[in-house]
Parts: sequence; structure tokens; C-alpha cells
Amino acid sequence: MSEPLAILGGIPAVPPGLEFKMWPEVTEVDEAMVLASLRQDKHAFGPHAEALQEEFSAWNGNKYCFATNSGTAALHMSVAACGIGPGDEVITPALSWTSSASCILHHNAIPIFVDVDWPSMQIDPERIEGAITPKTKGILVVHYWGVSCDMDPILEIARLHNLSLIEDACQAVGANYKGRKTGTLGDAAGFSLNQNKNFTGGEGGLFVTDDEEKFKRGKAVTSFSDMRPPEAGREYHDYGLGWMYRTSDLAAAFALSQLRKLEDTNIRAMENWWALDKMLEDTPNLIPAFKSEERPSNGYAYVLRVDPEYVKDRHVELSDMTDGIVKALAAEGVKQSRANWLLPAHSVFQAKDAYGKGYPWSAEHTRPDISYDVNQFPVAQACVDTCLWHVYNHRPPNGQEQLEALAAAIRKVFTGLDDIAVGV
Repeated sequence: MSEPLAILGGIPAVPPGLEFKMWPEVTEVDEAMVLASLRQDKHAFGPHAEALQEEFSAWNGNKYCFATNSGTAALHMSVAACGIGPGDEVITPALSWTSSASCILHHNAIPIFVDVDWPSMQIDPERIEGAITPKTKGILVVHYWGVSCDMDPILEIARLHNLSLIEDACQAVGANYKGRKTGTLGDAAGFSLNQNKNFTGGEGGLFVTDDEEKFKRGKAVTSFSDMRPPEAGREYHDYGLGWMYRTSDLAAAFALSQLRKLEDTNIRAMENWWALDKMLEDTPNLIPAFKSEERPSNGYAYVLRVDPEYVKDRHVELSDMTDGIVKALAAEGVKQSRANWLLPAHSVFQAKDAYGKGYPWSAEHTRPDISYDVNQFPVAQACVDTCLWHVYNHRPPNGQEQLEALAAAIRKVFTGLDDIAVGV
């Protein structure tokens, strides 16, 4: 007979005193780099920011790189770089973090959502062509959960229809598709340096491209070019508004130190990811994280999903079952988060009002018959209703002890699903 769940009075699977260590692992080398930034006199965009750009472009294999203050900024720059503007449509997945859509709105373009496939929870290539209209100017793919999208069919569609291809690689630094790193597969890409990413500067981002003209066009939105006459010495003479998107030297210094050990960090994260996957083999009612030899994880997140067939047999709602699992795991000593990011369900899209007075959808450049009915995205909705994740628990500096406790808690809860009260 299995041990009672902790939520029902049993002993928690995570032993008392065992802590899951926070990310990132900060070393004396990190501290020395940050202090070096503090002790020099160019704090706005200084030598560490410049070095970060140079070293990341070399590490990832890009010709051009600009260090930004967020991954969202890097994605907005990517949209601008591809010449996408008011009323233009960009196809992107219905399931992602909000930046994948807000970056499109930032440049007055229109997100057009398509559903995802169930195994990977990423954009379904078979649904892209059906979303193309005369207004379509680009495809923005999201390498979700640290795994590359299935890029060959998407690249073929982009070439066939002469569409720009933007990579949201915010979670996928170091991930690859058939040996090619994310951020080198499309026309432009954005990475995030937020604290929860494999490669972090606390906050920040990186805009990359191999096209000089696209780099100049994307970079133009990072400064107040609209307020500067050409004789002021700035290199930006584009029309349009500018945002203060550059990073600071202090954040760049932390990121630069993290970059210099990123190869080792990702290897350790992937080793832990695979070790956890092995420990969870044959766990009942659990759909394990997506795996692919052509699209290996960079170790960013290990994503859990309850089997919808089990939930159907219990005659309960999928989302309610997932809420019950969250509570049961918490009682065992493991905090997991719901991935509640069905983008078209957000208020801004349901109301079609981002800037007031219905803009940009009410603008004369925008196609009037765009629908964000969430019933168009049943697979993405199912993923949202069943998806659990936490980026830190498996990642270094956590080791074997933490992995074994994490796996024990997950196995215990998923084995005891029948005992979890649902909808209460």
C-alpha cells in the first residue's frame, strides 16, 4: 500500500531541512565582475555591455548583437528590424509568455495566433499557412521551455510566402535544431537575461541578427532618434519613436560573467534534466517533458502534465485536477506553477484595445475581421489546463539529493491522484 499523501496527513516526500537552491549560482567571479563595473566610470552603457555583445555574438554564432534591458525589448527590436509596421500581421503561437505578442503590438502590428501541437506545446507548422493573409508579413516562433521549434517546415513556409521569420529564443539560449543554435535560424531573434533563464544578468536581453540593414533598423528603436537632428552625431536617423532599450553596464557585467561559464552551466542543467527524466520513468498518469534528438532541451525547465485521459475517466475538469496536483505537490515540499498563458484569452485581445479607442485594431490599416475566439485554440487550452513547471528545482546548484526528493514527490503525487480531492 502506498504512503498517504502529505495533503492527507502523510509524511512529506521532501525531507525536513532539504532546500531547493535558488538560481543563479553566484560566485566570487561574478562578484568581482560586478565590482569592476562599479569601479569604472561608464555606467550607462560601458565596457562590459560592449564585451557582452561581442562575446555573445561569437558564442552563439551571430554577426550582430545588441544588449538590451529585457527580452521583450529584444523582440520588439526584431519586429522593427524586419520592417513590420502598422496593420501588418505576424503569426505567433497561442501559448507563450506575453512578450511574444506584446512585442508585435509595440510596433503597431497585429498578432495572429495559431494553435500548438500537443507533444511539444509549440507552434504547429501545419496550422501556419491557414493563417496567412495578404496582410501577413512575418512569423514569430517561440522556442518554448528551452526547446527549439520544428524549424524546417516553418522555414519552408516563410520562404514560400516571402515572410520574415523572428525567433523568440528568450528561454532557449544554447538550445539547437539539428545542431544549429537558436537565434541563428531566422532573420532576427531575441534572448532574455531575466533571472529565471539559463543565462542571466538579473534582467536584460539580447537582439541578434546576421543582416546589417536589419541590425540598423532594429537598433534604431533603442534611442530617441526622433528627437535628434542628424548633425547631433547619433547614427540613428530613422523615422518613428525611440525607446530607451539599452542595458546598463552593471547588469551587463553580471551577464558577462555568467556567459563565460554558460557552456558548463547548460551542460549541468541538461544532465540534471535528463537525470530527473530518468527518475520519473513509468510514473502513472504523468506526461513527461518533451524529448527530441533533433531538438534537445537546454535544461531550462522540466514541464509536467497530467494525462487528460485519466482526468476524463475521473469525470472532472482538467484545470481543477491540475489545481489539486499543485496543492498536493506543495504539501510534499515542492512548489510548482501553473502555466496560465493562453495569449488570445488576455483582456487586451478580447477587448481589442491596446492603446485606447481600439488601437491598433481600429486603425485604418488593420484588417477588420480578426477573431480571437479562444475556441480556435483547443490544444493550447488543454496545455494551459494541465501544464506545471518550475525552472529552479532541477537546475544547478541543485544536485542529486534535490533531484531525488523532487522525483519522489512527483511520483508520490501522480501515483496517488485518486486520493486528491478535485474542485474543492
